[in-house]
Amino acid sequence: MKKRILAVLLSLMTFALALSGCSGKKEAAEKTLLEQIKERGYLAVGTEGTWSPYTYHDENDNLVGFEVEVAKVIADYLGVEVRYTETVWSSIFAALDAGQIDIIVNAVTPTEDRKEKYDFSDAYNYSQYGMLVLANNDEINSLEDVKGKIASNNPTSTIGVFAEEAGCVFDDVEEAAQAISEVLNGRADVTFNTMASLADYLKQHPEQKETLKLIAVSDPEPTEYIPVVKGNEDLVKAINEALAKAREDGTLSAISIKYFDVDTTQG
Repeated sequence: MKKRILAVLLSLMTFALALSGCSGKKEAAEKTLLEQIKERGYLAVGTEGTWSPYTYHDENDNLVGFEVEVAKVIADYLGVEVRYTETVWSSIFAALDAGQIDIIVNAVTPTEDRKEKYDFSDAYNYSQYGMLVLANNDEINSLEDVKGKIASNNPTSTIGVFAEEAGCVFDDVEEAAQAISEVLNGRADVTFNTMASLADYLKQHPEQKETLKLIAVSDPEPTEYIPVVKGNEDLVKAINEALAKAREDGTLSAISIKYFDVDTTQG
């Protein structure tokens, strides 16, 4: 009889502990992503780290760039640290979907497909697209000339979509430096990027200014937004507040001038 009573008591205790554990998991699950970020004390940010002057490594191998500092501004506003996860573009949204990162800060442009899965912050930067071709390439002098030409770009990126719509075929590459190398060695006819990034490359490689020509192919447009997995409206709201504050107090402009030499945050 005593053994039976003891067994019943143990079963009740186990059941109570299980209920308590379920309650704890449910409570954690009910916390919003913003609450989880503040509780853990850091914002997990996905970025490439190979795209100067947006997100790259300096001569001391420190991760720097316009996007890197924008992410820091947001984390500071939230009152937490920032932790960067560097990944190639083709994997960056998968990391967001898997919860390995909270946000992407990497010049992301909303598309109809992306809008189905993510909510986006307000725009925080404007971009103008350009292309690099060999200076002695007389066949390409405008966007109309690239139809059927080989573009060294990632076709899944917004810039890659721009190149595809212009009629290019692809030499699929991940990194901007590799893309330019493909043009220099003749494996591609052209590479597309933002004017800021291509101008920065020529600034860092003055020996290539006679070898390559830079051609603007679009007007400046708001192209940079921060995606967040849908269902996290409070986080999007906080990001927008951080960006608005940084815009009003001149922080965004100062970061832009630091990396681009001009203010690209106002259009």
